[in-house]
Amino acid sequence: MHLKHWVWTKDLQLRDMPMDVNSVVIYLAIVLAGYAVVSIANSFAPTEIATRLKISKAKAIFTQDVIIRGDKRLPLYSRVIDAQSPIAIVIPSGGSSFGIKLHDGDISWHEFLATVEHFREVEFVAVEQPVEAFTNILFSSGTTGEPKAIPWTLATPFKAAADGWCHMDIRKGDIVAWPTNLGWMMGPWLVYASLLNRASMALYNGSPLGSGFAKFVQDAKVTMLGVIPSIVRAWKTTNCTASYDWSAIRCFGSAGEASNVDEYLWLMGRAGYKPIIEYCGGTEIGGGFVTGSLLQPQSLAAFSTPAMGCSLFIIGSDRIINPPIVPGIGELALGPLMFGDSNTLLNADHYNVYFKGMPVWNGKVVRRHGDVSDLTSRGYYHAHGRADDTMNLGGIKVSSVEIERICNAVDNNILETAAVGVPPQGGGPERLVIAVVFKDSSESATDLNKLRMAFNSALQNKRNPLFMVSQIVPIPALPRTATNKVMRKVLRQQFAQIDQNFKI
Repeated sequence: MHLKHWVWTKDLQLRDMPMDVNSVVIYLAIVLAGYAVVSIANSFAPTEIATRLKISKAKAIFTQDVIIRGDKRLPLYSRVIDAQSPIAIVIPSGGSSFGIKLHDGDISWHEFLATVEHFREVEFVAVEQPVEAFTNILFSSGTTGEPKAIPWTLATPFKAAADGWCHMDIRKGDIVAWPTNLGWMMGPWLVYASLLNRASMALYNGSPLGSGFAKFVQDAKVTMLGVIPSIVRAWKTTNCTASYDWSAIRCFGSAGEASNVDEYLWLMGRAGYKPIIEYCGGTEIGGGFVTGSLLQPQSLAAFSTPAMGCSLFIIGSDRIINPPIVPGIGELALGPLMFGDSNTLLNADHYNVYFKGMPVWNGKVVRRHGDVSDLTSRGYYHAHGRADDTMNLGGIKVSSVEIERICNAVDNNILETAAVGVPPQGGGPERLVIAVVFKDSSESATDLNKLRMAFNSALQNKRNPLFMVSQIVPIPALPRTATNKVMRKVLRQQFAQIDQNFKI
């Protein structure tokens, strides 16, 4: 754990690189040395990186020069520089040499390793810390527009490992693959759920959307394959998995988005109709709160049980809690005592975010999560999107405010916008729809298409290159409450009821 001999400050920044051996080794070394990792996804624009650097007060950063995807070279280090980062340790994507010049004060990965060459024969042990010690700072969007900085403690890894063991049957000798990275919670989750259960991780350096990944799953003899629905949709559309043998898979895991019954029936067929364990949770939980189990009959695109150690409640429109076993639909709330969940935020009041204004059950205030769900008479849970002003785009939770702030500045004829995530008919991942109020309402269909492309360009450059507007809906005025708050929930319901021709 030689990092401890090189860094004298508390927090280290892991600017997320591809999910490879270097990333995992760096991540675990920081934690074992007694420091805290600050994770930022590799898709963020410089302004978003800078925001997270400021919140976390990180003192150093590990990154890569570029990510190579086929014939594309996606910049990482240049975005770190634009974000005015602290000292950077840069890994060359080409192995030993850079195609770029490092800024003064930054060093290469090989130079960094050379500084501790004389410690090669020294045996290092993990630094002992209290269970409340921070090990990882991750970010999740809030409805105010500023990302919430959520600390993981030494207890959080055991929550991830327990979920993997109990619900996905991860065991000694297993090979676990889940396309993700350390900038999102499923990256650290994969590390802990695999290694603490004495399984191996199968890490693929490349896009999971093509036949290369399908062959990798075959050759690595993956036994538990995690997915997000968007990936499954791409596989089904291109049929890129057709010629590969996935018979080693015992079960699939699915997280991040709402799934589609037809697409997931197709996915099961790739591995002899092995079960799919739906898994829904949150960064602040360190794992899942509602999921499936190999000990129960599963229903496609549904959850069969609360996660081990978690209690679920459904709050009706009257703000009255349904008992945990009574069917109904409403806002989902969690029991307040759950192993591994967060109890503090770096940049917000934890009680106000998760407990203020929530009803009481058996003398305890239940915990807010924000999803609308229903419990059926057969005992299955279905997810219906967010109850608040956040949405899930490609597995990334983002606030409407963040999207609207960028869209409002795209065109001088825009008075205001409202961003909502709308599930397509038949189920599946949410699509981003922007309601626009124009100063001059004479916009044509051609103008709307140009505006949609302008929105996409702005969002991808300033927020995240994975975000894409599916449709623009011009309206005369946004629906508001008596206190002038935008009722995005009303827009979401209206847009979900009409047959939309999404343009992707």
